[in-house]
Amino acid sequence: MPVLIRVPKIGERLVIRVVIVEEMGLLRSALSAVLSNESDVEVLAEVDSVERITGRPDVIVVDLDLTANDALTAVARVRVRLPGAAVLAMSARWSADLLLRAVEAEVLGFVSKDLSPDRFVRLVRLIARGERVIDPRVAAAAFNPPANPLTERERDVLNAAAEGLPPKEIATRLHLAHGTVRNRLSDIMRKTGARNRLEAIRVAREKGWL
Repeated sequence: MPVLIRVPKIGERLVIRVVIVEEMGLLRSALSAVLSNESDVEVLAEVDSVERITGRPDVIVVDLDLTANDALTAVARVRVRLPGAAVLAMSARWSADLLLRAVEAEVLGFVSKDLSPDRFVRLVRLIARGERVIDPRVAAAAFNPPANPLTERERDVLNAAAEGLPPKEIATRLHLAHGTVRNRLSDIMRKTGARNRLEAIRVAREKGWL
């Protein structure tokens, strides 16, 4: 995969232009602050979705845990529009399936969200040079996944929710009380770390729990 690198003029310092894609404003600002402290990095934009990327970045830092859409599908489209941009993907929920899909989307860097600021900056510089980087914790999470925390009944409820059924219809299908279904959905979101049912479905599928 070619990475376009501008050759600096004599006496000019090469600056890495970065766009940060992060849904959570606090984390987005923190990532931007870390990079903005570096003399060889310029943050072109901070956005909350891949579709809002602007400018001609050298590196796109993107959180794959976005809830608004399928971040990797959007990343693949952006790679067509900006073939010279290297993508550094972050996630708190790496799985073998998510890692494979990220590779297919031509992501160059794969990191967990708990990496240190110094390492974050170092990895941005590495992928700006066209090097592929994989955080060891990502590999461990992808190929040594945790046991499925969902019970069989919770999987039944989530599968029904994935079909688009509302709680009352899920209760009817599974012969459960409406309140029981609501409790199961709350337990599912807690176990998956999701903020809503759609995110819980996505997380469970990515981890192979459904």
